[in-house]
Amino acid sequence: MKGSERNTFSGTVTLSYSVKNVLFKNQTSIDINKGKESKYGTFSDYAKMNPYYRIKDENGEYIKVYTIKGTKQYNPLYNAQLGVIDEDKYTLITNNFSIEWSINHDLRLRAQLGLQKKNSTSDNYLPADHTTFATATDSDSYFRKGKYTYGTGEDINIDANVTLSYSKIFHEKHQLYAGFDYSIAQKKNHFYTFIVEGFPDGKLDFIGNALQYEKNGVPKGTEELSRRVGFTGNVNYIYNNRYFMDLSFRVDGSSLFGTKNKFAPFWSAGIGWNVHNEKFMQSQNIVNNLRIRGSYGETGSQQFASYQALSTFQSYTGKRYIIWNGAELMGLGNEKLKWQVTKQLNGGVEVGLFDGRLSASFDIYSKKTSNLLSQMDLPLANGFSSYVDNVGEVKNTGYEAMISGYLMRDTHRNIIWSMTAKLAYTKNEITKLSEAIKRQNELYKSKDVEINQLLYEGYAQNSIWAVPSMGIDPSTGYEIFLDKNGNITDKWNPSDKRYFGVDEPKYRGNISTYFAWRDLSVNLSFAYQWGGQQYNETLLNKVEVTNGEIDKNNVDSRVLKKRWQYIGDVKPYKGYGSVETKATSRFVMDDNVFQFQSASVEYRLHSDFLRDKWKVETISIGANMSDIFYISSIKRERGTSYPFARRLALTLSLMF
Repeated sequence: MKGSERNTFSGTVTLSYSVKNVLFKNQTSIDINKGKESKYGTFSDYAKMNPYYRIKDENGEYIKVYTIKGTKQYNPLYNAQLGVIDEDKYTLITNNFSIEWSINHDLRLRAQLGLQKKNSTSDNYLPADHTTFATATDSDSYFRKGKYTYGTGEDINIDANVTLSYSKIFHEKHQLYAGFDYSIAQKKNHFYTFIVEGFPDGKLDFIGNALQYEKNGVPKGTEELSRRVGFTGNVNYIYNNRYFMDLSFRVDGSSLFGTKNKFAPFWSAGIGWNVHNEKFMQSQNIVNNLRIRGSYGETGSQQFASYQALSTFQSYTGKRYIIWNGAELMGLGNEKLKWQVTKQLNGGVEVGLFDGRLSASFDIYSKKTSNLLSQMDLPLANGFSSYVDNVGEVKNTGYEAMISGYLMRDTHRNIIWSMTAKLAYTKNEITKLSEAIKRQNELYKSKDVEINQLLYEGYAQNSIWAVPSMGIDPSTGYEIFLDKNGNITDKWNPSDKRYFGVDEPKYRGNISTYFAWRDLSVNLSFAYQWGGQQYNETLLNKVEVTNGEIDKNNVDSRVLKKRWQYIGDVKPYKGYGSVETKATSRFVMDDNVFQFQSASVEYRLHSDFLRDKWKVETISIGANMSDIFYISSIKRERGTSYPFARRLALTLSLMF
């Protein structure tokens, strides 16, 4: 958006010093960033505006509000002329200190300490004349026009580890590496927010000019503290550069989990075979590289806030009993919460042919995630809408294939033309659900209650569930559905939802090509995907909208051309009304995409004249363009929250 910008300064200083067999190293870096959001707001505000609205009135002043059939719509360009402030900045200082002691030729001890501190602030100011305050009518609200929101916070991260490693080659054939690592880490952060109101003059945007704090408001803040400890041991062995094996074992502990499940063990093992180094491969000149490998391992994750496993309280200062304040739960804790564990089996092969002219690889994997972490919905009578629990197991299977080769490799004429293609397939399936999730699904289904996310065994996590549609009834303009018993009905019920696909592609990949002739080089990149589905939100937000939305917001032309209006109309979209369209199979569509991602061209100049006259070794001139075109099987809006940009960059670099 016009006027938005990011300014960044970065600097790094690295110092190293060695004494005999001990190396000291310290690296300090600083990053200063200042961001400024556009005073024109978000692009979606303009996408909602009807194109026939006038921007200015007859006096040349920006119109503040449009009133259409009693509905008000505010002009975002009016706010853009005011002194709106929306800025944030931070300073990040990182220091990493390490000591490495080479005890002998084979044994090495390394210790590292990392410190990171980030201070951030944010300023958001809305003048009194901003449309946010347009509805203020009484005297109290009038003197509260204008708002300043100030935020300040600090993040401090500390991590340290000690590693003892042993590496040795025996009899020129046996290569062994063994290592042990101990690590600890702590993350601590807080952020405070203060809101003040009442700015009589829009130009006086200093926070000290406010008349009072936000009405019925109090200072707000968040804080978080988490600690982690880990022990790792690993062994690598290679025999005669032909066979190799990796083994590792790790124990992790985290304060995010309850007292019963703070620690969890993980391990992995891998083997491989460099077939091209076998004696029977030496007599041929077609295959120059052939490697077969496989591995199995476990990893853990902790994807939730620090207070979701423990029942954490915060002070409740809004009300008190005599002189005593109370406390309230921040969320329902779950001390039985376990680490989410992913077990993965991998196998792959790499091959290189014809002296590197052609190479390919193929990898297949199977991942099973147990103790899946997810939000469990709760009736609001519990005081909370959800809590985090281990709800089941998910299995992911797939493969990745790559082929790369030289279409031309003429070193005599300095011509190189190569092409690379990649393809990935993935499938996601819930293999097991907890009894609590099953009971919840049955309960909501029996009561016709709609919930945010449906999870069923045998289906993907991100499945699309909708009520099957039979289209629009030409005689009434209403949508016709199939209920769970296969009967035709005009009533939409959440218990009638069925599976209609997955909102991510089964297949995705990219194709890239590189061409170079002497000092000219061209690089092109394309991407593609198919096999997935998407729920077309554009039809919901811009076509099958309610009467009130038609009056207020800009809509798609299909509102007039393809919606039912008269008895006998055969149209894909229902008639006008005030009832919002809910999840329907009519809006679930196959999502197939082909995209021209980027193109770059570079030319290098170098000559004796530049070198002798200007002391310039080379001059490189380049151009790069991204998001060149996007072809999709779904007709929908893209880039309404923030506009898509076909970025064009020109570069000039000199080497002396």
